Parts: sequence; structure tokens; C-alpha cells
Amino acid sequence: MSDYSAENIQVLEGLEGVRRRPGMYISGTNEKGLHQLVNEIVDNAVDEALMDACDEITVTIHTDNSVSVRDNGRGIPVGIQAQTGLPAVTVVYTVLHAGGKFGNGGYKVSGGLHGVGASVVNALSEWLIVRVFTGGQIHEQKLSRGLVVTDLEVVGETTETGTFVHFKPDPEIFEVLEFNFDTMKQRLQETAFLTKGLKINLFDMRPRPGQLVPSSGTSSEPVRKRTYCYEGGISQFVEHINKNKTPITDEIFYCSAVYEKVLVEVAMQHTDGYLESTYSFVNNINTHDGGTHITGFRAALTKTLNDYAKKFNLIKENEKPLSGDDVREGLTAVLSIKMEEPQFDSQSKGKLVNSEARTAVESVLAEHFAIFLEEHPGFGKIIVEKSLLAARAREAARKAREKVRKTVLEGGRLPGKLADCSEKDPALCELYIVEGDSAGGSAKQARTPTTQAILPLRGKILNVEKARPEQIFSNAIIKDMITAVGTGIHEDFDISKLRYHKIILMTDADVDGSHIRTLLLTFIYRFMKDLIIEGNIYIAQPPLYKVEKGKNEYYAFSDEELAALLERIGREGIKPIQRYKGLGEMNADQLWDTTMDPEKRILRQVNLDDGIAADLIFAQLMGDKVEPRREFIQEFALMAKNLDI
Repeated sequence: MSDYSAENIQVLEGLEGVRRRPGMYISGTNEKGLHQLVNEIVDNAVDEALMDACDEITVTIHTDNSVSVRDNGRGIPVGIQAQTGLPAVTVVYTVLHAGGKFGNGGYKVSGGLHGVGASVVNALSEWLIVRVFTGGQIHEQKLSRGLVVTDLEVVGETTETGTFVHFKPDPEIFEVLEFNFDTMKQRLQETAFLTKGLKINLFDMRPRPGQLVPSSGTSSEPVRKRTYCYEGGISQFVEHINKNKTPITDEIFYCSAVYEKVLVEVAMQHTDGYLESTYSFVNNINTHDGGTHITGFRAALTKTLNDYAKKFNLIKENEKPLSGDDVREGLTAVLSIKMEEPQFDSQSKGKLVNSEARTAVESVLAEHFAIFLEEHPGFGKIIVEKSLLAARAREAARKAREKVRKTVLEGGRLPGKLADCSEKDPALCELYIVEGDSAGGSAKQARTPTTQAILPLRGKILNVEKARPEQIFSNAIIKDMITAVGTGIHEDFDISKLRYHKIILMTDADVDGSHIRTLLLTFIYRFMKDLIIEGNIYIAQPPLYKVEKGKNEYYAFSDEELAALLERIGREGIKPIQRYKGLGEMNADQLWDTTMDPEKRILRQVNLDDGIAADLIFAQLMGDKVEPRREFIQEFALMAKNLDI
């Protein structure tokens, strides 16, 4: 046994600990962590906007995949910070837990990592330049990998104010170094909605594939750009979310008020759909797991609508009051609160726990919504009538749901079509959900029975985006899936009862297969979202082509891969190339070799980076409106591959 003494104890200086263990400070060294660096700097600029000190932020992705963020706020202080004897801006970028967000009057509310974000970005960047525009001067400092490269110096004069931060993520830290324009635009648009009147520009200077670069190698004009500014704030946010849905009221309810130092903003509108889309934010942080503010919102909404319905005799004496599920059917709502010292249940800040947030939201919404209903009687009547229809349908749905619940929660019989695996440890088990009985038969022969289970689906799963709950719970395919997975759904969902840690959707590589896969993902997203969040859902990638030359067989998964293969092995002596139309055309050996062998297969993990963006895309592709689908096809038609024509 090796010795363990005081010499084994290390003290990491400065920001070295961040570089050694980046996962303690950001969400990882993958693409998500990469984009978090941008979010931390943008959040600092937004905090200026929340203080009414900034009204424009510009984010630029440069040709070398570095990013700059410029705001016109007050500028980070450049005076000497008493505790350290260093300029305040130097302290902010080189010392953990240093900033103006700890109750000394610098900021009333803030998001970000509360004094950690700026220094973490410095620690994880190959280089970082910060310029501060304040007092008629431009101050500049250069840093690298957590260290100071140059002292803060005056480099010019200016009449502007604000801060400019330019950094390049460190290739020694990050697995991915290329910023995704779409990921950034979604986050920045959401931020603009939540910060009324704030203008946010996003510029991408990188040339697209095949695009000619000017002889100088640079261009002053961005290749792609977006500008977001919403004077309507979260009311426009609701309008945006509902653009692919059909609202049942013309007006969007909105209120804003301060209760005991908590600023509460609510915007909501009901649609003719059956699913609820409620999003909550605290100091612009997306609380995707809800919390006390959501509890207050739901309580106030249910009570206010019940009081209104009774007052105007819309509910009969012998009828039960409307439930929360009834009044929220088809609801789209955005709840945003601003408060000092929010407390969360974890570092991920997914769930708010402050008790005063519930009281504030409940009080503000109850008062303002009651007044609104009095002033707009038609509005309230439409919502109550929809809620009453939901209540009457709920009983039918309850009976259908109880059958599913009884089967799942009481250990009922597994689906007859399921070929289960013998391994009992869910961490080692995989469930293949396979399109069609033919492919299911091949998959059952090909699988490793110890760890791989097969559930074949016959026909297309119900489109849950357009179906009532009782239809959903009565659907045989959905019931089989719920029973096989084992977790239950919605409030019955319990991930500890998950029977397989890998759930793999295996459909044909054609248009019908893509449609079935989208239907499956829609169901999982709407009713078992945590399976996506926890990384349990995968998509199998079957090959498109089989190429035989001599005694050798080759498989290609795309047109590009086929072209590269033919270039490598040569075309001479090749038998006619087989293009697979479906999984059923493969025998068991081929299916194993190409799609099911853990050593060779290609699996794509399904991730959920932005719940609001996912909500929009599912409503766009699977909802009732045809026009949004047409627009989607027109926008992405040139990017389409593997079309089955």
C-alpha cells in the first residue's frame, strides 16, 4: 500500500482548479459546455439590462470560432478593489466568487453563476480580451487560461460606455470547438423575450461550406445575422410559442406587479389543443423543473377560474369544481419572476424553492386575472367552457389511464409482442422499438437475448399532438410501449422503474420510417420527457446501401459514404448495389452486423437542449396547421438527404 501523507495534499492556485475539474463549473466539455461560456458572458450583460443600464447586446461568432460579446451598459468597474489591490475588472476575471452580485448594491437581481461565470470563461479560454468603455476611456486587458497576460491599460478615448469581451475556448479543454448558430440564436431570442425592450444582435462571420472567402480572408459583413427585440416581452413570447397552434381567444392575458420585492410577470393564452405548455423563469434562468412559483401560478389559475365559473353559474351546483388539469388543457403560459437571492434545489437551478415566490405569484395572478375576467366576460366564458369539456372527457381518460396504470404499477403482464431479455440489471439492458412485424422478426433472431429486448410495432403510432387523452390511453401501441418501458407517464412517471437504460428507436431509412420515428419521439417528449433529459433514448442508424465486391461485403449509411467507399475500393468487379428500402429486407445476420452489434452499430442519442424549441418544432411538424409544415419544408428542403422518391 502506498504512503499517504501531507505531501499528497495539493493546493491549486488561482483558477487551476477550474481547468482541472471544468465539470464542477460548467455542464461539461462537450458542445453544451462550450455554449455555456457564451451564456455566462451574455448573462452578465443582461444583468446590466435588468438594472436598466443597457439596451443593446451584440454577440459575434468570428471566423476562427472565437466569440465576442459587446454591451452598452455601465462597464465593469476599473478602479482598485480594496481587498486585492487589483483593478476590479481584473478581479472579476481572475478570482472565483468575485462580482457585484452579493448584496452590495451592484445588482438587485441576476442570473449566471453569481460571481463565478467571468473567471470560469477566462480559465477555460485559450485567450480572452476584455475592454471596458467608461469615463471617456477604453481600458483593455489580455488574459489566457486563467492568468493575466497584460496589465489593465488605457488604449484609447471614447464617448461610449459598456463592456466588450472576446474569447476563444481552449482546445486543451473542449472536445467540441465549433459554435452552433441555431443553438445560440434560440437562447438569445428567449433572452430577448424575457427582457422587454432589450435589443440582441447575433452575427456569424464564418463562411458557409462552398462559400467564397474574400481575398483578404475576412469580411466585415456577417454571413448570417439575427436581431431580436420585443417591446411586448413575454406576451410576444406566448404569441411566438403559439404560432403553430390555434388559440381559442384573440387576446393574450398579461399582468406585471411587484409583491413583497418579487416582480411577477405572467402571460398566457389557451389553444384548442390538449397539451399544456407552461414555461417558468427566475431572473431569466429557465426553471425547467418548476418550483414554488409554478405551484403558486397553478393554484391561482385554478381557484380564479372556479370562482368565476360559480359566480356566473357556468358550473352547476351538483358539478365538481374544475381541476388544475382541466383549466390548463391547451394552455400556453410564460411565468417570469425577478427576485433577490433565489434558492434552487441543485446547482443546475432547475427548481425554485423560495416559499415567498409562491405567495407572490399566487397573489399577483389571482388579483389581476380576476379583474381581467370581469372586464372580458367573453374571454372567461370560452376558457371555462373548454375546461368543462376537458372535465367531462377526463373521466373517460381516467378509466383508460387506470388500465395502463394498473398494468404498469402493479407489475401486470408484459405485452405479448415483446421479446424480453433475460438480464435483470436495467443498466445492461436495451429495448429496440422496431417498425413492423417483419423487421421485428429479423431483430428477434439477430439480437443478443441476454441484454437486448425487441418490441415490434405494427402500423403507425397515434399522433399524440392532435389526440385527446382518452384516445391516447386507449391506443394499443402506446399501451404496449408504456408497459414495456415500465416508468409510467406524467405524474405516475418514476424513472427508478425504467426496465431498460437504452431505448433504441429502429425504423426504416425512408420517409415512412422517419414519420414513425417522429411520432414515437412526439409521444416520448410529451409523456416521458425525462427519458430524453436523462439520455435514455437513441435512434438506430441502419445502412442505406450494401456493396459486394468479390467475397467482401460493405455497408454505406449515406450517399456521401457510398461515394467515398466506391472511391476507396474501386468500381471494377462490384455486383449491383443494393439499396435497402426497409429493415425487413435484411436477414438477421445483416441486421446484427449493421445495426444491432454494439461494437459496430451507429446510435444517435436524442438530447433536449431547449425545451421551448422542441415544443415549437413538434407543434410545427405534428400539429393541425398545414402552413407551418409547408414553411419548414421550404426552409430545409435543400438540406434534405436520403429522400425515398
